[in-house]
Amino acid sequence: MADYNIFHHIPWSGSYAIYFFTIGISAALFFFSALSWFREEFKALRLKADVASFVLLLVSGALLVGDLSQPLRFLNAINPLYLNFASPLAWGALNLAAFGVVSLLYIVTVKKGNQAQAKKLAVVGSLLALGLPIYTGFDLTVHQNRPVWNTPLMPVLFVALSLVSGAAVAAFLAAGEARLVGVLRQIMLWSTGAVGVMLVSLLGTTAYGGVGQELTFMILTTGSMSLAFLWLGVILGTAAPIALLLAPFGRQTNSVMLSALLILIGGMALRYSILVGGQVVQTYF
Repeated sequence: MADYNIFHHIPWSGSYAIYFFTIGISAALFFFSALSWFREEFKALRLKADVASFVLLLVSGALLVGDLSQPLRFLNAINPLYLNFASPLAWGALNLAAFGVVSLLYIVTVKKGNQAQAKKLAVVGSLLALGLPIYTGFDLTVHQNRPVWNTPLMPVLFVALSLVSGAAVAAFLAAGEARLVGVLRQIMLWSTGAVGVMLVSLLGTTAYGGVGQELTFMILTTGSMSLAFLWLGVILGTAAPIALLLAPFGRQTNSVMLSALLILIGGMALRYSILVGGQVVQTYF
């Protein structure tokens, strides 16, 4: 009798983690640019944050299209005749396309100096930007049998990760603007704290779940994903920036920039480990 070996592969590759990272930063940078119409200290970020946001949006789109075996199929994702409106991917594709159009129009309007129109586009674009990390979180949470993914916490976590990663990039863009860096420091501190609380909750529910969840907990904390999740994501990218920002020297520009760098490293590591870690268990069976 012949023997058969079935190899179970991870369908969502690491390129999606990079997409989650870049699209989250893109959304947050647009929000900070839009905020410049309502808070004076963000005015220095108005144009350069939106340009950086649009560039990252293009990178994100290229990552999505490049991952398809037939890249032209991406056109089906924005074709109403092919859309499955029960899928978060369909709404995500429409959200992505709409955000790209609004973001480009916003850049043109800001350069022309049309403030009234720019403010309207800023508000609309901010709502679309908020939808980007929310839909990426829903992309994971709708998978009912995936440990770590299947929790209503995931969209909220992705919004917080988007905000903290975007604030970290904005801190580099705002170098030399002491007042703005101080505000971004506060955003990084509070949003990183929120991420930390959600990670503790996520680990707690995973550690005491079913067999698959417990195995995933072991993979993330002591197994193959522990370097990315625990050491880079939780300790280096979450706990360390909080400690730095709360330290007596935490208001100094160098401390803020170091914290921003650690946050970016941790943000990428968390997205990668959550994405891949939620799929590793299936390769065992």
